[in-house]
Amino acid sequence: MLYIMRHGKTDWNEQYRLQGRTDIPLNEEGIRMAQEAAVKYKEIPFDICFVSPLLRARKTAELLLAGRKVDIVPDDRLQEISFGKYEGTRNVFQHPECPIYNFFQDPTHYRAVDGAESYEELFARTGEFLQERVMPLLAEDKTVLIVGHGAMNNSIISRLRGIPLERFWETAIPNCELIQV
Repeated sequence: MLYIMRHGKTDWNEQYRLQGRTDIPLNEEGIRMAQEAAVKYKEIPFDICFVSPLLRARKTAELLLAGRKVDIVPDDRLQEISFGKYEGTRNVFQHPECPIYNFFQDPTHYRAVDGAESYEELFARTGEFLQERVMPLLAEDKTVLIVGHGAMNNSIISRLRGIPLERFWETAIPNCELIQV
């Protein structure tokens, strides 16, 4: 069984800023959300948790699994997509001239520029992670949890559910919510 969770809220989430790989910690609301998720999902018997090495995801996993004997294993391939020089940009949805606008509004026409990562690069690294780390555990009937980020999580969900790129954002997970894939 595979479960995926998005990290708790950060100040940049509330400010509508692109986080990408910028290492922003959880804010007080994000900490509270992760603590509430720990209670809400306490009955799910996770065997292992893979997590992005970024602070917001790591802290979410630690709070979610506090008091449990579940290994939390960071993997660089679970980092959020990089937005390059556009990380920190506010309200990208209101700026169609920004190259990152299409990333969210029209994924099939998104082109990575200025140090940003492409969808193809994201799919390649998360696909490699799934094949190397997750699929062998699922074959052993283990219950696996991944705690990560919006785009990174969606790349895994899209791959496993066969969702085409034009529908990439239809499976977006709210902060600190858990889905079963």
